[in-house]
Amino acid sequence: MSGESADVLLAERRPDGIAVLTLNDPGRRNAMSDEITAAWRTAMADLRADTGLRCVVVTGAGSAFSSGGNLSWLADTGSVAVPPLRDRMLEFYRTWLLIRGLEVPTIAAVNGHAVGAGLCLALACDLRYAADDAKLLAPFTALGLHPGMAATWLFPEVAGLPLAREMLLAGRVLTGAEAAAHGLVNRAVPRERVLDEALTVAAKIAAQAPIATRLTKVALANGGHADMESALRWESLAQPVTMSSKDMLEGLAARQDRRSPEFTGE
Repeated sequence: MSGESADVLLAERRPDGIAVLTLNDPGRRNAMSDEITAAWRTAMADLRADTGLRCVVVTGAGSAFSSGGNLSWLADTGSVAVPPLRDRMLEFYRTWLLIRGLEVPTIAAVNGHAVGAGLCLALACDLRYAADDAKLLAPFTALGLHPGMAATWLFPEVAGLPLAREMLLAGRVLTGAEAAAHGLVNRAVPRERVLDEALTVAAKIAAQAPIATRLTKVALANGGHADMESALRWESLAQPVTMSSKDMLEGLAARQDRRSPEFTGE
């Protein structure tokens, strides 16, 4: 993977199988402009093609994670018909939510404020670690807008309907520390430690068996299985797949030898 998808999006591929994507437009608080959206689309294609990838970390440059969609064009939309607006928004949503389709675990390192679609991007990741003083909010209705970027799915999936209703209907603002208490993020830490915290977890993920990790991510996707029987049917197929892998033999040997396993994804 190249080290620079575009100036507004920095893509660093580390030798341990971890990729770090940094939204890099701090002057606009990493707003999701057309330029950064295009760079994101390219980065997602690069990551999908990276067979050695183990984990992806997303963070922001400067004081914000992301201030969300670029609202400067909203004032001109009143004269635009609904169908073309729908097409534009659907393309925008689907581009940023491509991260949901990556086979490897993803982590949002929420280094600062995460607003609207920017918060939805963090919620679209598998795990979230936030600055304890970051502000997390989704002020769609305060702008006269219906929520977008799958907010009405992501908020209930991550933290449940009560908090989703309070944030999306009443405009509740959470700090990172409050978000951790409500389960909206996994953990809150001092701002200067956010990326290190995310990378520490990413390293733990990258050290696990890749096949088992990817299959587990599939099992937990979109709220998990519909019922226990569905889980049992999936596991009775997925577990034998891992049983036939070289990685399982390596895992057992490492446990017996009291050493760290060296998984290859085979």
